[in-house]
Amino acid sequence: MQYTGSKYIGEYVHGRMEGNDVEYILPTETRYVGEMKDGMFHGQGTLYFPSGSRYEAIWEKGLVVKKAASSLMYVHPWQRTDFLRHPRVLLGFQGTYTFSDGLQYEGKNWHYCDTYDRRFYTEMCHGLKPTGIAQLTNDDPPRKIPEGCYDCGDGFYNPTTRIVKDYKNRFLRNADDDEHEWIIRTCRKGWDEIVGHRPKL
Repeated sequence: MQYTGSKYIGEYVHGRMEGNDVEYILPTETRYVGEMKDGMFHGQGTLYFPSGSRYEAIWEKGLVVKKAASSLMYVHPWQRTDFLRHPRVLLGFQGTYTFSDGLQYEGKNWHYCDTYDRRFYTEMCHGLKPTGIAQLTNDDPPRKIPEGCYDCGDGFYNPTTRIVKDYKNRFLRNADDDEHEWIIRTCRKGWDEIVGHRPKL
């Protein structure tokens, strides 16, 4: 673990991480708390993300368990890419994703911030602001985005370097082409743009 930057708090059985109430901390500061067997997530466990969100699931041999018609199927937790960008990846899996503000993802009839109901979760909980006062994000007031960057939900994205850094300016990841396009298309920018009619020059 000293080579990977991870940290383990718990028991060992035959030199392997194992126990019912253990904690495994990844270099990204994501924490797993729950059951482990033979050095893998196994049983009931929760991933706590640095953003304050969490994913509670049943694990088997390091994978999230999904019940199919008559068999068990598995998806490695890191294959889910990013929950906000691809929520359908977790549909049908035993587990609950809870955002940092307490909003829980629902696999069926999910109508959060879509054309059906465009309110943010904080607006659902605390009501809408008076006419003329806009709420741009679920956070109120919204965080200030550095010039030339985007707020992608778990940090700031610089499209020039294609790097996502958390809100404390620590490296999170390099964005692949799909994530880059999703961020450019949907995320809040750190600059103003003219909208509306643009006459031809």
